[in-house]
Amino acid sequence: MTGSEVSPSFRLVYVPGVMPDKWVRIWNERLPDVPLTLTQVPAEAAQGLLLGGDADAGLVRLPVDRTVLSAIPLYTERTVVVVPRDHLVTAADTVSPEDLADDIVLHPLDDVLAWESLPGRPALERPATTADAIELVAAGIGVLVVPLSLARLHHRKDLTHRPLEPAPESGVALSWPEAATTDRVEDLIGIVRGRTVNSTRGRRQQPAREKKPAQEKKPERAARRQQPTGGSAGRGRRGGTGGTPKGPRRGRPRRGS
Repeated sequence: MTGSEVSPSFRLVYVPGVMPDKWVRIWNERLPDVPLTLTQVPAEAAQGLLLGGDADAGLVRLPVDRTVLSAIPLYTERTVVVVPRDHLVTAADTVSPEDLADDIVLHPLDDVLAWESLPGRPALERPATTADAIELVAAGIGVLVVPLSLARLHHRKDLTHRPLEPAPESGVALSWPEAATTDRVEDLIGIVRGRTVNSTRGRRQQPAREKKPAQEKKPERAARRQQPTGGSAGRGRRGGTGGTPKGPRRGRPRRGS
């Protein structure tokens, strides 16, 4: 590659809470000539960026539209409730939805959990973002249920969290447009799945060369004859090669006349 040539970059988007550092480091080690452009985007915007061609792949939250996007699930997060440090539920190791029956449970517009029925009491208005909801929790206005990674992302000294069970969970996946499964996408798939650098699994293989048809063996010459086996010829050889000689013929002695 000459100095005037620039390697095309690989564009990877990721949603809040996902930590891609390990995979980025491995990418840079294996593909130092292919820059990895990393961009954090709102969870609800990730699929649109992939389908619009503004990103090559994404670390997104499930579900995705599997009719147009491919996805490899990576892990599922635990769900927690974020509360002030002096909240009653902090006395327990695990919280149930019934424990929040008297609390206002905030439901931000960018919530990534698929609720059938939100526990607790609803707020008068839904906060615009999870960050806004965290501020309200800190102000003592309610509690917030989120995946564990988002609770850590918005950590504050005056707040804490406890596991909430049972509760819906959020899965994280590597996703890309189904019609754009390139070699670079395959490289990233290998990295997130822990394949070694020499693994060719998933990569498009070069067609194998066709083997030349083996040459037919030439018929043996007619002059080559089979060795004789058995029969009188064999007996003749045995007779002349040291077989036990027959003794003199025995009979009665002749009487004198």
